Amino acid sequence: MTNKAAELREKDVDALKEEVKSLQKAHFGLRMQKATQQLGNTATLKATRRDIARAKTILAQKQATK
Repeated sequence: MTNKAAELREKDVDALKEEVKSLQKAHFGLRMQKATQQLGNTATLKATRRDIARAKTILAQKQATK
């Protein structure tokens, strides 16, 4: 978990925005798989949600210091 946060902190604001966008697309795809009962491991939804929150938090911190 801290490894992922450390990697995100190294990125700049534009890269973080792209990361959030790609995570949201992945989360949408997982939700669609769940709706069509194709998703085997539903824990990935929770993990993706937390990754999005982690990236958004670091993005907000970087924008506040600018």
